[in-house]
Amino acid sequence: MLCGLGGLCVVRRTSLAIGALSAFTIGVAAQQGHAIHRVPSVPDELLNRPVPLRSGIGTAHDAVGTTSKDAQAFYDQGLAYLHSYVWIEAARSFNQALRIDPGLAIAHAGLSVALIELNAPAKAQAAIERARALSAKASAHDRAHIDLRALQITAEGSHQNTALASYRSALDAALQKYPADVELWLLRGISQSADPADRGQGSVETSVPFYERALGVSPNHFAAQHYLTHAHENGRRPGDALPYAAAYAKAAPAVPHALHMHGHVLRQLGRVDEAVAAFESAQKVQTAYLAAEKIPPELDWHYEHNVDLLAACYRYLGRMRDAEGLLSKSFVVPSSLAVQMFNKREWPELLIARGRTNEAIAAAGVLASHPSPLVSAIGHVVSGRAYLAAGQYKEAADAANAAVRALKAASGGQALVSPELEVLQGEFFLRTGQPEKGRAMLDEIVRRLREGTGPDSWAQTLFTIESVARAARQAGDWEFAGFAARQLAAQDSRYAGAHYALGLVAEHNGDTRTAQTEFALAEKAWSMADPDLTELREIRSRKR
Repeated sequence: MLCGLGGLCVVRRTSLAIGALSAFTIGVAAQQGHAIHRVPSVPDELLNRPVPLRSGIGTAHDAVGTTSKDAQAFYDQGLAYLHSYVWIEAARSFNQALRIDPGLAIAHAGLSVALIELNAPAKAQAAIERARALSAKASAHDRAHIDLRALQITAEGSHQNTALASYRSALDAALQKYPADVELWLLRGISQSADPADRGQGSVETSVPFYERALGVSPNHFAAQHYLTHAHENGRRPGDALPYAAAYAKAAPAVPHALHMHGHVLRQLGRVDEAVAAFESAQKVQTAYLAAEKIPPELDWHYEHNVDLLAACYRYLGRMRDAEGLLSKSFVVPSSLAVQMFNKREWPELLIARGRTNEAIAAAGVLASHPSPLVSAIGHVVSGRAYLAAGQYKEAADAANAAVRALKAASGGQALVSPELEVLQGEFFLRTGQPEKGRAMLDEIVRRLREGTGPDSWAQTLFTIESVARAARQAGDWEFAGFAARQLAAQDSRYAGAHYALGLVAEHNGDTRTAQTEFALAEKAWSMADPDLTELREIRSRKR
């Protein structure tokens, strides 16, 4: 553990934040994508509300053991909603199928998936037990699916790789018997993830052949297109992901996540204005759905997730008023999910970037007072960065120490916070007379952040590097500010903020020609920005 000036005692990579937390790091990397799809426990009344058959959600079909066309239709609708992570509507659809045909055992197995994701593990276990109890009278196809779901639940609750291996082997055996079962091919591709509780968002390179086989069985199947989008995204191949994302959005226009995924990929390809349109469409569909069904936004994981990415795109384009409007409203939406609360740090971080440090300190204080130690830790970290920007170094040190204490009390997930804590420590050293130590820490963390593969972390990494460049300039360390600006441009050469940072460094170094070139590129990239954006005003004032 290292102690900086003013009593700052935070941790280095070889200490608590990375060394002692290394056991958590792998788990978080594998589980974060899955965990963010969970929501606070949803009332049974909502999950049992009657639901109509809907269009525009993608078409799924798996012939199951029922003589009722209506029960089959609602079962298929439940499958379609599962494939798009619309957990509430999946549960309602499976429950509707069971009201029509109480003996449809496989519907209980589908319901167990939705209930797990709706933060009701005991109810999910009860559902799979009901499925198994009824399976004696089920068709061979249905029994196979029920047994597979039971194996998956066992793997989800186990920390042994053998449980996941057993699940995969059982899927392979089922495919030998039912090679035309598209649902089995989809499940087999999903099972390639290291997390047995993954639902497709963690798809890897080896998942791709299974999804392609699914398309061979059922051409243009929207779920295969969805999961192929994730697989190619996770493999850093957004160009390969784009046609699948576009097809998914076209097949399921009434599903916010389908529209959102198209925006995901467009953003990574630098087509941010088109990504904004996709995210805005997702937001419109989501808001209308929640209002029509009278569902509080905190009960649908996707609401805040889409807001986060839309706000990041607004910020990228310099549309700060729009970003602030979204994030300020989202900040007050309650959530009992630690990961979603963690992501609320984006609001105080934006306030810091805009120089509104007092507001940032107040917002970060809300997170710091959260009962979850993990959320409290990130609140203290963001408070510390706001205090640093305000030149209040003792308060920054106190906040960092409070973050360390909160992390020690957390039961897991520390790897989410540790990079943010390291940035705080590095900035503290940079600003308080220990530049070499600060540079070394920030250099390391910037390079490590840029190695991350998660598509959702791309924009956050961009804004973190931008904050490091800003801190270096404020500290008068123009050499390191140049390094950070170059790293920012390497992260995204199209980003206006990267050209602005490069221009400031060039101007400081007396390189007028380079400064003018970079400022011109920044102004062009900010063509959709707020007219009164501070950076644009500064660029234009230099022309006079």
